Amino acid sequence: MITPRNIFRHELIGLSVRIARSVNRDIQGISGRVVDETRNTLRIEMDDGREITVPKGIAVFHFRTPQGELVEIDGGALVARPEERIKKKFRKP
Repeated sequence: MITPRNIFRHELIGLSVRIARSVNRDIQGISGRVVDETRNTLRIEMDDGREITVPKGIAVFHFRTPQGELVEIDGGALVARPEERIKKKFRKP
């Protein structure tokens, strides 16, 4: 089960996401569903069907867990291949 404490160790594809803050003001506020993830980017499908690729390292994301909880994550903490991210050590909040 995905919780705010273990979201780093789970698959992000399929989760709802909104870009809360970004160095690039053009992408700030964009929301949709994560459809793909690479080491440095998230591919987000917006409500109108368009897909955009967002660099992880320049943004702060708000993810919604399947249980409906909102989780804020600095994209810099997500920069890693999905399969390697689960091996990372994270400090507990």
